[in-house]
Amino acid sequence: MAGKRRWTFETAREMFPEVRRRTERAVEAAEALLAEREALPAGAPERADVDRRIQAEVGRWAREMEALGLEVKGLWLVDFDTGGGYYCWRWPEADLSFFHGYEEGFAGRTRIQ
Repeated sequence: MAGKRRWTFETAREMFPEVRRRTERAVEAAEALLAEREALPAGAPERADVDRRIQAEVGRWAREMEALGLEVKGLWLVDFDTGGGYYCWRWPEADLSFFHGYEEGFAGRTRIQ
């Protein structure tokens, strides 16, 4: 796709604190909504509204990550495309410490030395 962002390790590490901060905010919001949902009686119609709010929070986070130039690969999981593979990060990892090729995926990620 034209205009797709490519990351060096340096530029990915510079962006990482912002990615982590935004993800932490979204995780906290989603967890608060999950707690709200669990406090409702089973079968309560309000649960559907809370579920929609959770989905909206996750969707907002995903759009924010994509706007930063990252690829969202799962819930709280993003990849920084290097042009030869991905720097891979998943909440709550403290650092950007893993890489995987295009074919290996998350299961094939290795620690960056």
